[in-house]
Amino acid sequence: MKPSSASAHASNDNQLLIHALTPSTKSPLLALAKRIADAGCNLTESRVSSVGTEVSLMLLASGAWDALAKLETALTKLARDESLRLVQYRTGPRENSSHLLPYLVEVVAADRPGIVVRIVEFFTQHGISVEQLNSTRYQAMQTGAEMFQAQFTIGVPSEIHIAALRDDFLELCDGLNLDAIMDPVKF
Repeated sequence: MKPSSASAHASNDNQLLIHALTPSTKSPLLALAKRIADAGCNLTESRVSSVGTEVSLMLLASGAWDALAKLETALTKLARDESLRLVQYRTGPRENSSHLLPYLVEVVAADRPGIVVRIVEFFTQHGISVEQLNSTRYQAMQTGAEMFQAQFTIGVPSEIHIAALRDDFLELCDGLNLDAIMDPVKF
């Protein structure tokens, strides 16, 4: 007998967010993915990134409440046995954000403190959510200057006038001596 779409949807409403932080030499990605599958859960979303000498994993597992309970027990044992820094907690499905338009913002500048703060402050003041942020420092190959680069994926409420927002943002960047672009996400 096939489960009804209502019961299948209900099982996806049960979610467990898992965050692991470990030295990059011993990434627990495979071990965590196996525990998720062995518990009868699905790996719904994942983010893996190296930060400094560490690797950070954010995994979202979904499944029936009893499968998530089994997974929680397995994760607690894994964290203890492998000495992992692991945080896990139950969460729910994301709210519908169809009223948000996805935009990609890229910024490059000479590195100095406070760049991210000023940009996030601008978005917050305009009611814009930061969905993803990746930033790094690097040394320019040609000159050796310390540089900063960031990519933001933002959710712009559909009622905001895009041209005016872009003008205000680029004016802010000009004032901070940042090279920046703001384009719609094209996928």
